[in-house]
Amino acid sequence: MKAPANLAEKLATFTDRFSPRTVATYNDNDIMVAKLEGPFHWHKHEDTDDFFLVLSGTLDIELRDRTVTLNPGEVFVVPKGVEHRPVARGEVHILLIEPTGTPNSGDKATAAPRILV
Repeated sequence: MKAPANLAEKLATFTDRFSPRTVATYNDNDIMVAKLEGPFHWHKHEDTDDFFLVLSGTLDIELRDRTVTLNPGEVFVVPKGVEHRPVARGEVHILLIEPTGTPNSGDKATAAPRILV
């Protein structure tokens, strides 16, 4: 990185939902921001945990046995192999950290393309 990444400025550059944007890389991990609204689909990541940090809004992470509600400043990690579904109550901004190349949908065929901002 040549300069700090301002997350609010990066989030202001796009309107797509459930389409993470890479703002930096760290030890072969993508640090990403995303805008969410409404439900995503049920999925799991076989090889990696799924890290969520809510920047603004309220995000429910539905698991098959419970729902975890995240507010701004809260973090939750879904363990690898656990089926889950993010559901955003209104517009939600999040920060994600995932190994580079991890499909956001759990399936490379349906994953959003990685975009650097």
